[in-house]
Amino acid sequence: MSKIIPFTGITRLDLDPDIILENNKGQFEGVVLMGWNKDGEEVFASTYADGGTVLWLLERMKLRLLEAHREQ
Repeated sequence: MSKIIPFTGITRLDLDPDIILENNKGQFEGVVLMGWNKDGEEVFASTYADGGTVLWLLERMKLRLLEAHREQ
């Protein structure tokens, strides 16, 4: 039987959300989740009550995403 080692690098392929969530369980102080559910509806959830904190985090992650493109 083969042992499957999960890929942890950057990829252009979509990944299974359940695997991403399971692999990161217990790693975060807080999270902001957004995406589409299986019915195609937009879903947003956050552990942060303050909208300003959520927006600040989204903008920081947007900057990291844009900068990651330059590094490749």
